[in-house]
Amino acid sequence: VQLQASGGGSVQAGGSLRLSCAASGSGFSINAIDWYRQAPGKQRELVASITSAGATDYADSVKGRFTISRDNAKNTVSLQMNSLKPEDTAVYYCNVDATDIRSAQALDAWGQGTQLTVSS
Repeated sequence: VQLQASGGGSVQAGGSLRLSCAASGSGFSINAIDWYRQAPGKQRELVASITSAGATDYADSVKGRFTISRDNAKNTVSLQMNSLKPEDTAVYYCNVDATDIRSAQALDAWGQGTQLTVSS
């Protein structure tokens, strides 16, 4: 399974941006897709996650501002980010938790990262 992230950019505080993550490949079943972020000098942190059943979870710092959604038919996940703050500035990565259909082996993959810069 491979992931392709897109949608990063620069925005002013209070603005909005939407990130997308597309999973490609075959022979796997997606269990969950997560968005992480890593700011300079900080550890990578989980921002939001969504399971195949649609259950979502968010970091406290983004609750009420970010919304994660998925299109199962297209194997894509989006992260709608509103009311952006300078502290949201980071490289955002998508991560997939999947299962190989034939071997039942757990699969884990990361997208390439996309930069979000929020200016005050």
